[in-house]
Amino acid sequence: MTVAILGPTFPDLARNVNRNISSLSEIFVGRALGYLCGSVVGGVLFDCMNHFILLGASMLATTVGLYLIPFCKTATLLIVMMSVFGVSFGALDTGANVLILTLWGDKGAPYMQALHFSFALGAFLAPLLAKLAWGTTASAQNHTESDFNSLMLNRSSKASSDSVFAVPDDMNLLWTYASIGTYVLVVSVFLFGLFCKKSSKQKKSSASAQGARRAKYHWALLCLLFLFFFFYVGAEVTYGSFVFSFATTHVGMEESEAAGLNSIFWGTFAACRGLAIFFATFLKPGTMIVLSNIGSLASSLFLVLFDKSHLCLWIATSVYGASMATTFPSGISWIEQYTTLTGKSAAFFVIGGTLGEMAIPALIGILQEHYPDLPVVLYICLGSAIFTAVLFPVMYKLATLRL
Repeated sequence: MTVAILGPTFPDLARNVNRNISSLSEIFVGRALGYLCGSVVGGVLFDCMNHFILLGASMLATTVGLYLIPFCKTATLLIVMMSVFGVSFGALDTGANVLILTLWGDKGAPYMQALHFSFALGAFLAPLLAKLAWGTTASAQNHTESDFNSLMLNRSSKASSDSVFAVPDDMNLLWTYASIGTYVLVVSVFLFGLFCKKSSKQKKSSASAQGARRAKYHWALLCLLFLFFFFYVGAEVTYGSFVFSFATTHVGMEESEAAGLNSIFWGTFAACRGLAIFFATFLKPGTMIVLSNIGSLASSLFLVLFDKSHLCLWIATSVYGASMATTFPSGISWIEQYTTLTGKSAAFFVIGGTLGEMAIPALIGILQEHYPDLPVVLYICLGSAIFTAVLFPVMYKLATLRL
């Protein structure tokens, strides 16, 4: 919820700092850079400190960030706050995966799927909370011209006093972030409570130390997993981000139909992550990765071959979203079967996914500008599916060569 809330409230945040949306895109870059730093720092700290206290501190820092973001009245302060927020979430994302592996090891596949399903569920609920429960955009659009003029006068007086931190004019924006921040605060209290169970913690850590294993080509395997997640996460974020514009410009869909296509992708993605909790109880992580690779390869090839067909676009998008759902959590559970993951190694491949999320959409933007008549998005997704399908057998061969 904390990650996805930025999208639907982005216009409101821009209005709150007197900036246009196009001139405030730096907050996404700031958050991504903070996330990278948080993943690295978190990976190091989780190897030498208690997991529960670090997760609780990360969520507490996230709570503070959520409470303060609506009060930022300058773009610079908002970007800095988003960067700090990204650091706390980067540490949280890395630590949550490491904690599940520490507690359950190679038997934790259902719990890993449940963790990543909760991420998809929160991303689904955040826009509903922002637009339906609190209605941030609606309240901003209901201002009359006289209200807008008085608002500008008030902001001018604030600017004259160099105010960079003040109560937002749109109180619904404040309540949206405060409600999510309060929820995160409650969860952090439970994590601090778990920290108090020192005896349980010591039993778990000793058990995990006894079961430590290391593959023969440990670091080569991690590098390949880095590349695997680079292309997988990049393709997932790319298709989810560009399918709307692709459907309207290349296929000629109406905006309402294209929005539905976008929703069906994320809807099947979230639904299959929920179903994967049960599938993971009787299917091995490697089997789920193979099935996901086959589904994503077939659906992306189908999209390239029939890119102008509305019906094929709907069917293939649904299959593609379902196929992409279980790959990331299954990949983490799979590698834990062959080599024990530490905080540093988990941070390493999490960074790979983050870099793919940043690099592949940027590459598509450049290529689409040079080749506007080609479905570049589909070609990139097909290329990523081919790469991951070829890479996994190589990873499996390396993983089975144990010391």
